[in-house]
Amino acid sequence: MPTLETIEALAKRRGFFWVSSEIYGGFAGFYDYGPMGTLLKRNVEDAWRSYFLGLNPNFFEIDTTTVMPEKVFVASGHSANFIDPVARCKKCGTQHRADHIVSEFLKENFEGMTPLELTELIKQHKIRCPKCKGELEEVSVLNMMFPVNAGGAKAFLRPETAQGAYVNFLQNYDVLRKKLPMGLAIVGRVYRNEISPRQLTMRTREFTQAELQIFFNPAKLDEHESWGDVKGYKLLLKPVAEKKLVEVSCSDAAKKYGMPKFYVYHMAKVQQFMIDIVGIPKARFRFRELSEEERAFYNKMHWDVEVDIEALGGFKEVGGVHYRSDHDLTGHAKLSGKSHEVLSEDKKVLPHVLELTVGIDRIILALLDTAYATDKDRVYLKLKPNLSPFAVAVFPLLNKDGLPEKAFEIYKCLRYCFRAMYDDSGSIGKRYYRQDEVGTAFCITIDHQTLEDQTVTVRERDTTKQERVKIDRLIETIGSKMSK
Repeated sequence: MPTLETIEALAKRRGFFWVSSEIYGGFAGFYDYGPMGTLLKRNVEDAWRSYFLGLNPNFFEIDTTTVMPEKVFVASGHSANFIDPVARCKKCGTQHRADHIVSEFLKENFEGMTPLELTELIKQHKIRCPKCKGELEEVSVLNMMFPVNAGGAKAFLRPETAQGAYVNFLQNYDVLRKKLPMGLAIVGRVYRNEISPRQLTMRTREFTQAELQIFFNPAKLDEHESWGDVKGYKLLLKPVAEKKLVEVSCSDAAKKYGMPKFYVYHMAKVQQFMIDIVGIPKARFRFRELSEEERAFYNKMHWDVEVDIEALGGFKEVGGVHYRSDHDLTGHAKLSGKSHEVLSEDKKVLPHVLELTVGIDRIILALLDTAYATDKDRVYLKLKPNLSPFAVAVFPLLNKDGLPEKAFEIYKCLRYCFRAMYDDSGSIGKRYYRQDEVGTAFCITIDHQTLEDQTVTVRERDTTKQERVKIDRLIETIGSKMSK
C-alpha cells in the first residue's frame, strides 16, 4: 500500500507533478505538472470528453472565461453561500477548515454543521491546533472565491466551470437548434481559496474540473430513452439511510431510494466511466449520498463519486452527480432580466439541470494510488493503456551496430498509431524500470536478432512477459493487447 509520501516521491521523480514555485519554497495549494503528469492529465481529460460527449448527439464542449463579473455569482448564490467554516489558532494564527479538523479528531463526517455547532464540538473535545497545539478561536466563515479587479470592475475567478454554461445557455440553445436535452461540457481551471490546502492534489486552490451540464425538460425527469440499457446494471451506493454499502440494480435504486430515472441513468454512466474507462477497481469505488445539511446550497439531489485512496486513509470525493433543478437559470433570469424559458414540445419550460462533475487532479491522485504496484524491487503503475502517458516505449539494446537507427525507424512508425517514446539512455534494465514507474504498457527492444529476422522483443508491463514479434505484425499485436 503506497503512502502519501511514496506517491509524492514518485510523482516528483518521474515528472508527474510537484508543488508550484518550488525554488522559492513552494506555493501552498498550487501544483505544477511535469511531462508525464501533463500527458496523463490530458489522456484523462480526453477520455472524459470522448465518453460523456458520446452519450447524446446534442452534447457539446464549450470554452468560457475563468474571470466573471460579480453579478454572475450574486445570481448563482455563490456570493452569499459559497463559504467554509474557519477555526483560527490563537497562538500561531493558522487558519484551519473547522469541520475537517473535527472530523480528523473524532473520525466522523461533520460537513454541513453550523459554525456554532463546530465551536461547541471543539470546546467539548478540547481540540487544538494541529500545527502548534494552540487554542482555537470560535469558528467563523470565509467566502472561498478569489476577487479580481478587472479594469475597475469587481469580478471573481470562477469557483466552478458551471456558471460559464449557464450564462451562455440562451446563445447555445439557439445555436444547437433549440432542442432538449442539451449538454454543455467545460473542461478547465477553477479557483477556490481553500483554508487549508493539503493531501497533494486532493485539496488545492487551483485545479481542473470536467463538468457536463445537462439541460432538460423537468417533465421528463423520470424517464430516459436509453433506460433499458442500464436498468439491470448494479450501482455501488452508500445511501444516507443505510449504514453500509449496498449494490443494487438501477431499477431497484430508482424504486427504493426514490431517485428519478434520468438521474439514475447518468449515475450508471458515471460509474461505468470510473470503473471501465479510468480503471478504478470496483471494490474501491462508490457513490455516497449527501444529506440535506451536507449538500451544496444549489443541489436538490447530490451523490458524491468517491474512490478509496489508501494513502489518504479511505474513501475521498473525486466528483459528483448533482440535480441543480432550475436554481441557476432562475437566478440569472431574475438578475439579468432575461427570460430563460424555452419551447419544448410546444410548451414553454424553464429547463432543469443535471450536473456530472469530476476533479481531474483528484482522479490523477486516485490513479497513482490505485494503480501503484510492486514486485520485489520493481515499482509499476497498472494504468489502463489508453490513459498511460505512453502506451509504447522503443529501445535499442545497444547504441551501436545500427541498432539505434533501426529502433528510431520503428519508433517513427509506431508513433502514428500509439503514444510512443524513444529511450536509449542507461542499461536496458533501468529503462524497463523507468517505464514501469510511469505506467508504459509495452516496451519494445531492438537487438541484433532484429537485423537478422525482422523481429523485436515486446515486454508487457504487468507480467514482464516477453515475446518475439515480427515488425510487420507489431502494430496489429500491440493494438490487440491494448484492447483486452
